[in-house]
Amino acid sequence: MRFDNQVIAVTGGAQGLGFAIVEQFIEEGAQVTIIDIDQKAIDQALHSLSSDSVDSICSDVTDAAQVNEIISTIKEKHGRIDVLVNNAGIIRDNVIWKMPEEDYDSVMKVNLKGPWLMCREVAPIMRSQNSGRIVNIASRSWLGNVGQSNYSASKGGLVSMTRVLALELGKNNITVNAVAPGLIDTPMTRSLDPEVYKMLEQSNPCKKAGKPADIAHTVAFLSSDEAGFINGQVIHVDGGKSIGASVQ
Repeated sequence: MRFDNQVIAVTGGAQGLGFAIVEQFIEEGAQVTIIDIDQKAIDQALHSLSSDSVDSICSDVTDAAQVNEIISTIKEKHGRIDVLVNNAGIIRDNVIWKMPEEDYDSVMKVNLKGPWLMCREVAPIMRSQNSGRIVNIASRSWLGNVGQSNYSASKGGLVSMTRVLALELGKNNITVNAVAPGLIDTPMTRSLDPEVYKMLEQSNPCKKAGKPADIAHTVAFLSSDEAGFINGQVIHVDGGKSIGASVQ
């Protein structure tokens, strides 16, 4: 029970990777707050979890006033915030000459501004505690991916922000790290054309997709006492895709 009595906030926690992260923390004894913009998904998540160790806030992490309310609500209820996981994100893929400006703006707003707002609000609380963990969910795509000039840029920005915050907050016993998933077997990726999915699997050195639990375990480790001297790092959980890809 590495997180017994610890207070964890997970954005985008009602489904996909976020839900797996929430499950992992609950399993290890934490009190978790799911933050998500989709109330229906929140209701389904709470029903599935059926636990007294989880509550929820339906809110938009790209709105500064709402983010302030999110953090204030968690602090008022629990008295502290030990871990923040910035997981909420969206994808709007297209080659640049076909990408609408609004698709660039929306991706940057959710994937980069949202985490920045959350970190800005949680930092004073963690500094006053002289402890805390922030884990940002980036993507292997931060290294570059065709059709993702918006998404890759947003995740690259998130990696840079992670490094800056690690420098700014390290003296307060707060670590800030990023997890960069590769191809993970989720309902979203399974909605791809089967041939495309197979090609993506085969381009991975491990010849398979990862599981949501692979990401959840990594996030939990970076949030734990065991990772107290890991700071400002990007952990790729991608089966080796980040070091190269070839179909063999």
